[in-house]
Amino acid sequence: MTSFAELGVRARTLESLTRQGIDAPNEVQREALPHILAGHDTVIAAPTGSGKTLAFAVPMIERLQGHRAGGPRALVVGPTRELSLQVATVIAGLDRALRVAVLYGGVGYGAQYQALAGGPDIVVGCPGRILDLVGQGRVHFSAVEYLVLDEADEMLDAGFAREVERIMSLCAVGAARQTVLASATMPDWVQRMIDRHLREPRRVQVAADAEPTLEHGVLHVDDEQRMDSLVTLLRLQPAGSGTIVFTRTKHGAKKLARKLETLHLRVAELQGNLSQNARERSIGSFRDGDVDVLVATNVAARGLDVPHVGLVVNYELPETAQWLTHRIGRTARNGAAGRAITLLSTADAEQWHKLQRGGAPHLPRLHAEPLLARGEWLYLAESEHPEPAFRPAQPVRTGLPRRPAGSFRRRRPAPHRTAA
Repeated sequence: MTSFAELGVRARTLESLTRQGIDAPNEVQREALPHILAGHDTVIAAPTGSGKTLAFAVPMIERLQGHRAGGPRALVVGPTRELSLQVATVIAGLDRALRVAVLYGGVGYGAQYQALAGGPDIVVGCPGRILDLVGQGRVHFSAVEYLVLDEADEMLDAGFAREVERIMSLCAVGAARQTVLASATMPDWVQRMIDRHLREPRRVQVAADAEPTLEHGVLHVDDEQRMDSLVTLLRLQPAGSGTIVFTRTKHGAKKLARKLETLHLRVAELQGNLSQNARERSIGSFRDGDVDVLVATNVAARGLDVPHVGLVVNYELPETAQWLTHRIGRTARNGAAGRAITLLSTADAEQWHKLQRGGAPHLPRLHAEPLLARGEWLYLAESEHPEPAFRPAQPVRTGLPRRPAGSFRRRRPAPHRTAA
């Protein structure tokens, strides 16, 4: 197997990797490091949890080779605060002589002003706060020679395309700047970004494992049994194995977390109404094993890397098939085994069919009795449930005359609820 040393990594960086128990590069790192270390613009397309962060962080450390005055020389732009903090942690673990400033919104400016005043070599952050501080004259990127767009599909999909392009225009251009774009998927708008801004990029594409370590099944429940089924699943989880439970709204996450706490489960919540300090406490307590369950909205579906997540539960369905993929990507990471359960009731039929039309996979149905009674993971054979998975809910009898067959009544839109 190829080693980091054989790929050309310096002894000092090798020592940092060894201290962290990282002895050999994985597939995406073996494929990407030669291109990036040689100075080529590089596009990394690899599944969530495949090790993309180390693939661009190691060459960054090799290129910068310690602290130097004169403004930031490397910039990593990502879609979320949590991802930015994780990337900064990885970089700091590789070379503590380099100064790193992490910039994100939702918190005061004081600590970030201080970090920028200290002369950072690397800036890691989210587009909005980065441009905010550029506008204040607190930071400039004319000396940036190494630019990373991390989780590019999510950044551009979240409406950051203009901000990202503006940030790129603030950095050095041409041969003076090396650009690495990392993404789990490569939709058309990401490809257009690559075509406009990268110079003859080398491409690294790593497919998902041929034998996936993820098991994902559907558990059909009645709406009134949804909460009891979740509690049973959580209590059946082995010690040391964390669970992330996804809800659709911020209010739903808060409400569910409170209910689980009353049942004496060790729970933290992660949703958009929390302050940044509260978010970091929730993530920290979950990562450290102080709580077993993280109840979250989609804010935890991207950029959250916790090694011990053994189970993901979709308590409520997401808005799109892509978000379903990102949620499930929190488990079975870096070759570890993981399981995911999506709870479905009759009320979910319309949204589930929408997700399947949008690309969600056909999932096997789990046998409820052995799963909830003994924790046994058994699938029902197709022959055991040949009827459609959902029957339409029975209409409420209002006393109004019945409509002729084939008539259609427009459904009143559901009340607006703020998403993650």
